Amino acid sequence: MIDLVLMRESPEYVVKTIQRKDPQFPIEDLVALDIEVRALRQGVEELRSEKNVLAQKGSLGISDEIRQQSIALGLRLKEAEQKLAERESVFKELYLHCPNMILDELPDGGKEANRVVKTFGTRPEFGFAPKTHLELGEALGWLDFEAAATITGSNFALYRGPAVQLHYALCMFMVNTARSYGYQQILPPFLVNERALEGASNFPRFKDEVYSLERDGLYLTPTAEVNLANMYRDAILSETELPVRMTALTSCFRREAGGYGASERGLIRIHQFDKVELFTLCEPEKSSAEQERMLACAESILQALGLHYQISLLAARDCSFASAKTFDIEVWMPGQKEYKEVSSISNCTDFQSRRCAIRYRGSDNKKTRLVYTLNGSSLALPRLVVALLETGQRADGTIVFPDVLKTVSVGV
Repeated sequence: MIDLVLMRESPEYVVKTIQRKDPQFPIEDLVALDIEVRALRQGVEELRSEKNVLAQKGSLGISDEIRQQSIALGLRLKEAEQKLAERESVFKELYLHCPNMILDELPDGGKEANRVVKTFGTRPEFGFAPKTHLELGEALGWLDFEAAATITGSNFALYRGPAVQLHYALCMFMVNTARSYGYQQILPPFLVNERALEGASNFPRFKDEVYSLERDGLYLTPTAEVNLANMYRDAILSETELPVRMTALTSCFRREAGGYGASERGLIRIHQFDKVELFTLCEPEKSSAEQERMLACAESILQALGLHYQISLLAARDCSFASAKTFDIEVWMPGQKEYKEVSSISNCTDFQSRRCAIRYRGSDNKKTRLVYTLNGSSLALPRLVVALLETGQRADGTIVFPDVLKTVSVGV
């Protein structure tokens, strides 16, 4: 949630900033609702105060006049409280749908305005027409989408033999890399509750994208960011405990509502996938350095795997709901003939910590402050597998993998 104090002190700045990110969000309505709710709340408090004064008078003896005044005041108070509750509910719903404010340095616009800030390596050259991972994986018998559809449904994946070994090798390589960068390994439950999803900012705005277990009131986690963001919910940390750096390898489940285009077939966009997540709680002043650390961790994996990639600073309207500043890492996929995002490294400032009430107290032991949260994929497994298959392919249909994975037998 955005800072209401800032919105009240600098409404024009907040309106302008939110409109840069999401022109469709009615931020001016939120400002007006906040003013209305505060006025209604003050009115209720004044009526309650009047009622207390009247009750004190009545303690000396209840006259007909005091009785009638008390009845009339009670009716007015009940009506005012009902109106306040109704408007507070409307305000809260809109407030929870309000996106995080972006940092001023972001370029204006949508995807077309994203700015490439770094490129590593060059696009691989082939003396033949490169195949897609779908063609390669099915020909080798490593990927079986037909079996997955029989077991579950469309847009799920089933790995066989060498592809499974490759998957696990990548998992351990990424987790160990994250640990070397100072991220503590966490293995959380894959089921999360509604409060956790609201705290991480997935609910209520993205409720339709999450798989639910209605009987139990639980949900399949869409990303380990949800799990890690809520580990310190309602906590007050000491300054010496920060930063808290965590990493988790989990399966992620997303409905991904909408159509699947030709460029999203195979492993590109599926309902269930594994991902190594990085998550950090830190002091606000150190969030920029922590974002750079996350980037370095993710980059080191791609560089060790010899993959060509670029990093883009996302423009205002392309930033995610909770993010104030995001770098996307996009890997070149020869079979797709385009870059595909394999990681988003985001600084969410105090947007999630305000929802989760995660604070810290400085060495001066004075007033607590909200921590800043950052998250990043390091990395999403399916698209990494796609890049490795398509980059390492040879004319005879075999795949050559990077040296860092040679310790794992992949059957080629």
